[in-house]
Amino acid sequence: MDSSTTLIAVTIAVALLFDFTNGFHDTANAVATAIATGALRPKVAVAMSAVCNLAGAFVSVAVAKTISGGIIDEHAGIRPPVILAALAGAVLWNLATWLLGIPSSSSHALVGGLIGATVASVGLQGVDAMAVVGKILVPAVLSPLIGGVVAYAATRAAGRLSGPERAERAEHETERAGGRGARAGQVLAAALVSLAHGTGDGQKTMGVITLTLVTAGSLPAGSAPPLWVIVTAGLTMALGTYTGGWRIIRTLGTGLTRLGPRQGCVAQTSAAAVLLTTSHLGFAVSTTHAVTGSVAGAGLATPGGVLSRTTVRAMLVSWVLTLPAAGLVAALAVLLTEQGAWGQDTTAALLVCATLAFWARSRRTAVTARNVAPETATAADTATATAGSTGAATATA
Repeated sequence: MDSSTTLIAVTIAVALLFDFTNGFHDTANAVATAIATGALRPKVAVAMSAVCNLAGAFVSVAVAKTISGGIIDEHAGIRPPVILAALAGAVLWNLATWLLGIPSSSSHALVGGLIGATVASVGLQGVDAMAVVGKILVPAVLSPLIGGVVAYAATRAAGRLSGPERAERAEHETERAGGRGARAGQVLAAALVSLAHGTGDGQKTMGVITLTLVTAGSLPAGSAPPLWVIVTAGLTMALGTYTGGWRIIRTLGTGLTRLGPRQGCVAQTSAAAVLLTTSHLGFAVSTTHAVTGSVAGAGLATPGGVLSRTTVRAMLVSWVLTLPAAGLVAALAVLLTEQGAWGQDTTAALLVCATLAFWARSRRTAVTARNVAPETATAADTATATAGSTGAATATA
């Protein structure tokens, strides 16, 4: 195997590593509220999400084309070493925010990595600024706002239809009080978000692999992802999803706000509508942004509902930093990957070591399916969660 073939293989492998981290990083978007309200058991939730993610990978390739040719100029001299550096920046940002339990955007980490690596390698002319603004930045601002407004309005409407007395106890409703139908709806909504995630985020890795093959001369410019790329990316994301991003699931499920089954169903349905629409239009919208906005909107519409200021602040900071942080790491990685085979091997080796280090650090304060939600936690975990909730409530007062 010659050096160019090895480089392509390594780049595709790192792209699939990003796909895997994307899977467990963004699992929370689909199932966090369903787990928090008890609509689904944790392991059942991630298994269902994995299957729907895989199915979503075959729905459309519009977003993949945006990533492979809509943001980065395929004719600007971009080569596989640049893409390898971009992926390094995206993977490291995903791992860092996962360790901290912050729901940040894998989509923006990837785009930031691509932009940073491209600018460092060939200059600003390698990036389509209008496409970045129109298909990345504007949707990044609008998607949480739209999801939040839709979820807020729908939650308030559902409360009025149920009557003021039931609306007041919406967040405490049980199956006997009408929660059973809402839980069933929440399961369906979670499946729709998972399908949308596969349709949107799964295509981003397809787009990167396709871009790698185009820059290596294995595919003509403007090509759609080959079938083997679609299948491989879909399976890898599904596997990552099944492992469960329990830290972020805990944050989004109970750390941002508290939702009952009805509010959870509305939030997930609103997010799914936004995501499926934007994926069809080819916008690389962050699943995290859309779902978080919907959860926040539903939470604020619930009588007595509040948002944790600490969680909101951490999320907003991470959203602002994602593009530049991933881009900076990718730009630095270009200095290595463009040095030849030894630099590319070193980059891959450092990335593997960093991945193992993040995993080892996470084991010191493990979050698993057993303690991800209050109803599944042990007595000790429940006590810890209660203390944390008290602190959050104080912060929001």
